[in-house]
Amino acid sequence: MDTAKKRGFFTKGLDGIERVGNKLPHPVTLFFLFAAMVVLASALGSALGWTVENAEGEEITVFNLLSSEGILYMFESAVGNFTGFAPLGTVLVTMLGIGIAERSGLISAALKALVTSVPKQLLTAALVFGGIMSSMAADAGYVVLTPLGAVLFAGLGRHPLAGLAAAFAGVSAGFSANLLVTSLDPLLGDLTIAAAATVDPAYAEGMNILMNYYFMIASVVLLTLAGTFVTEKIVEPRLGTFKGSFDDAEAEDMKTVRPEEKKGLWMALLSIIVTSVLIALLVVPSWGPLRAGLPNDEILNAPFFQTLVPILFIFFLIPGLVYGLVTKSIKNDKDIANQMGDTMATMGMYIVLAFAAGQFVAYFNTSNIGQIFAYNAAGWLSSAGLEGMLLVLAFMFVVGVINLFIGSSSAKWAFMAPVFVPIMMDLGYAPELTQVLYRIADSTTNIISPLMPYFAIVIAFAQKYDKKVGIGTLIATMIPYTIVFSIVWTLMLLVFMYTGIDLGPGANIFYDN
Repeated sequence: MDTAKKRGFFTKGLDGIERVGNKLPHPVTLFFLFAAMVVLASALGSALGWTVENAEGEEITVFNLLSSEGILYMFESAVGNFTGFAPLGTVLVTMLGIGIAERSGLISAALKALVTSVPKQLLTAALVFGGIMSSMAADAGYVVLTPLGAVLFAGLGRHPLAGLAAAFAGVSAGFSANLLVTSLDPLLGDLTIAAAATVDPAYAEGMNILMNYYFMIASVVLLTLAGTFVTEKIVEPRLGTFKGSFDDAEAEDMKTVRPEEKKGLWMALLSIIVTSVLIALLVVPSWGPLRAGLPNDEILNAPFFQTLVPILFIFFLIPGLVYGLVTKSIKNDKDIANQMGDTMATMGMYIVLAFAAGQFVAYFNTSNIGQIFAYNAAGWLSSAGLEGMLLVLAFMFVVGVINLFIGSSSAKWAFMAPVFVPIMMDLGYAPELTQVLYRIADSTTNIISPLMPYFAIVIAFAQKYDKKVGIGTLIATMIPYTIVFSIVWTLMLLVFMYTGIDLGPGANIFYDN
């Protein structure tokens, strides 16, 4: 009785969060509102004489965007604010390549091959690992791997919701981790670099979008082990024995990699190897154009690290084309153009969001409000004693709470980076560390947010096996992953912090200001 009451109360609480979240404006509207607030705040700050002294002793004042000069700036810069929005070109170019790999069927087939070719004892780990790796194309992970996890578990006599949960945890809670560079790295990295440049342009010049790469590689191993433990020791025992019926007409197709798919995967793998060798020839030899003759100790400054976006495009495009040609999902150049066009069609909302966010970011930077707030806030945090691990945990908590209401990773970081990166730099923490903290908190709470775009889809998949599954059921199932992932991920970060291991190529933990 008590348990039922608790579950009922908990579910009502979640329903309340959902209602409140649904009342929030659309992210596009939010950014336009934020931009308007910055304009008004700049006028107020200018009138009140807001000012601060930076580390060099220079006085920073507010630029009034409602002055004649400010109004002229807003009109003249509107187009440039949009086209110059850091993640716009990065994301669109990368997605062109990912779109071919996804729509040709390569990514779906690769995920199926991964989880169907491992021993039964390693199935849980394979599902979590496959989910984590699917962040190279998140839609494929949600739409393919999550229902596939349920099918595979049911086929082995295990509870299908446990398989669904394992895959969902990997895809969503492990979103930031990957053995490969994904579109998230340049998307967040460009925003972080831009925010760091407002404080120390010279430092920002030496940063690169792989700033968290080493940490995210290690995270794959850690989260795979943690996800396996939670699934087999907590979630599956709690769910008990599956008593429903299993009759899915698509099960066999989802469980089997067809001969033409296998052939396509092998040929795609061969194309990846060939492409890797060709790219290496452009980077490794001293004469390589992407190395620019730099010695080994300066390799991190090579043009290679500034050309990762087109390289990512190539690494998705070529194997996607090869797979499509082998399996006949691509027959001619029209199919290629159509698949790219279809991918860009799905990016329409992101483009609109980029326009709104671009205006906000530009206004925020030009007004100098961010710098003034950052210096004052950093001073407040220092005087309040929020340093070290307490500061780290406080920042992660704030990000996690915001993520319950605003699902877009780029949307949140677009307005958080200009504020928190400078604050953390002033307190001695590198921008690379701030981005890692953001990625951890942003990922681990995805699976318990009813406002996450794919949350309803996952519930629909679960209802194939249990019609009673609702928001409360799914969140109650996923909360153990959020708790365990948050703990072990934070502990691993502490190891990096106190041993001085770089978070990525040339990426420090601390910032010497």
